[in-house]
Amino acid sequence: MNAKTSAVALLLVILSLAAASCASSAAAPKNIIIMICDGCGYNHVEAASLYQYGRTATQAYERFPVRLAMSTYPAGGSYEPQKAWSDFKYVTEGKTDSAAAATAMACGAKTYNGAIGVGTDKRRVENLVECCEKLGKATGVVTSVPWSHATPAGFVAHNTDRDNYEEISAGMIACGVEVIMGAGHPLYDDDGKPADKPRYKYIGQQTWETLTKGTAASDADADGIEDRWTLIQTKNQFQALTTGDTPRRVCGTVQVRGTLQQKRRGREDAAPYKVDFIDTVPTLEQMSRAAINVLDEDPDGFFLMIEGGAVDWAAHDNQAGRMIEEMIAFNSTVEAVINWIENQSGWEQTLLVVTSDHETGYITGPKSGPTEHGPVWNPLANRGRGKVPGLEWHQDGHTNSLVPFYAKGCGVELYTNAATNADPVRGRYIDNTDVAKTLFAMLEAQPAGTLSAE
Repeated sequence: MNAKTSAVALLLVILSLAAASCASSAAAPKNIIIMICDGCGYNHVEAASLYQYGRTATQAYERFPVRLAMSTYPAGGSYEPQKAWSDFKYVTEGKTDSAAAATAMACGAKTYNGAIGVGTDKRRVENLVECCEKLGKATGVVTSVPWSHATPAGFVAHNTDRDNYEEISAGMIACGVEVIMGAGHPLYDDDGKPADKPRYKYIGQQTWETLTKGTAASDADADGIEDRWTLIQTKNQFQALTTGDTPRRVCGTVQVRGTLQQKRRGREDAAPYKVDFIDTVPTLEQMSRAAINVLDEDPDGFFLMIEGGAVDWAAHDNQAGRMIEEMIAFNSTVEAVINWIENQSGWEQTLLVVTSDHETGYITGPKSGPTEHGPVWNPLANRGRGKVPGLEWHQDGHTNSLVPFYAKGCGVELYTNAATNADPVRGRYIDNTDVAKTLFAMLEAQPAGTLSAE
């Protein structure tokens, strides 16, 4: 081999190694943002689009390169595509709850309904937050419902019962996350007014007292030193946190009990925005921007879960107007996150996933249901921009329907590869456990497994 040939061969080796390095980094995002629209199915998205724009396929995430469906059933369940589209009532059985769904997406493991970060044997299962903490990333959760509720808890805590809110809130404050934000304030009611007496259902009294005294702390960066939480509560505090310098750790507890807006007083069957909003609470978008401003200080990157939790609450109550309000609030938050990625980070180092944990309400178009000629699923009736589309509710609970899954950014092709199932209507789909499994693979982490007994 002459010198020229040797030089060419060396160059090819260098280029090959560089390509391999690029491929490796492409599958390992620096920043990971998972946005979960709790209770959202395909028709929830369409209802909001029809109201807001008078047409469908308008949302930013509907233009993402990865557009799949996702199954959501809990441990012991299944989803059978042919049955789902031959029997109208099939999806009303075998559904998940938000706790099992969050655990599946956060840990990559199926579990029983009501479980928070534990498997069917009630033993702890590692979650994405813990994995990212080991890699030195900052982590956080944001929600429009109480921050100890099932979805944020499923990404952070470990408990055998989702209703153990006091234990869960204490465990969340004691773990290594840097940001926790949501509702559930013990001193305010659903209208953002001071309550007649404290209600410590969602945040235990002892945990609340340590937060208000400024003594709540845990070792967030494994350096052996306790890191204290900064508690923020007012709308102005959340807004101020969207820019500029930030505390190291923030627990944002909005001055409202159940949800940011959905549980406010007024006609529950009113059209969107006809009942005045509570003007003393921040929006989900503002909370999310504040959370990112705290987390993006970490040079190793961050993991953030953002939940539009009250879509589910409105759907449980069959409130078309408030469901659309909550969908639009979630969609606006997605747009704000996309804006941050494109202007502050870049898709080459950030992964954004937008999905749901399950469908709630079994929304269809008018005159749908079982008939003597077979099941009928009619589309929503478009009544034009600014009008609630014609729709029907067939449940006040969850269903086992497939939900939408969208992704864009670093390593996104691995989700396409995970879509090995096919549905005759929704097309290719992944399972909710693939959300975490694929990320564990991207991060080159060990698969989720048992850590210790509960």
